[in-house]
Amino acid sequence: MLAKQLESPKWEPKPIMLAGNTDCYQPIEAKKQITRKLLEVLLRYRHPVSLITKNSLILRDLDLLKKLNDLDLVHVSISITTLNEKLRQKLEPRTVSGKKRLEVVKQLSDAGIPVNIMLAPIIPALNDFEIPELMKAASEAGASNAAYTIVRLNGSIGKIFEDWVRKAYPDRADKVLYQIAHCHGGKLNDSCFGTRIIGEGNFAANIANLFRISKKKYLSGRKIKPYNYSHFCKMTGKQLGLF
Repeated sequence: MLAKQLESPKWEPKPIMLAGNTDCYQPIEAKKQITRKLLEVLLRYRHPVSLITKNSLILRDLDLLKKLNDLDLVHVSISITTLNEKLRQKLEPRTVSGKKRLEVVKQLSDAGIPVNIMLAPIIPALNDFEIPELMKAASEAGASNAAYTIVRLNGSIGKIFEDWVRKAYPDRADKVLYQIAHCHGGKLNDSCFGTRIIGEGNFAANIANLFRISKKKYLSGRKIKPYNYSHFCKMTGKQLGLF
């Protein structure tokens, strides 16, 4: 299906993101290898790709990522929520540790692959104060850039999160829920474009300032290299030309 889309006469090369709604390196990928097969197609067509993950399985595909990177066709974002293992085990129990994710950042960066750090989600009163530590660790691992999002709880996720935080952190659940709501106009959910990612109000402003100062201190002068779109080539016609 991907190859068919890329062969469309109307298709113009633009970065395709693998992940976003779900991790493209979740455990079943080790068996299905869907992400790897997509990367193989994108490499064949010399097409730019972006990946977001919080799992170390991405290193399995380092060979393909290196080849894509040689043509300036790949950007990788590693999501790191916390370096506090107790929090990570409660918040993301089926993922690798923050320390392991930093090792992934280092291996990718050592291979010359541009790596962006996603501090996501930032949860007020749970992990927001870790921003400087996370940024420092990411810098030491070789990250080229960083971004963040404030947690927002769409639809039924709000009730699920509230139940979780009251069980996991009963001593500060009210504080966490209050600050999240304060970042989204008094509601746990915010679907308004422009504010849903970074929030609004005093708590959101404090997080934004802490992120800005930390990024300037630890990632100053670094940036993600741009994609090269000139390599893109369709297989149709090229294959026919062999005959």
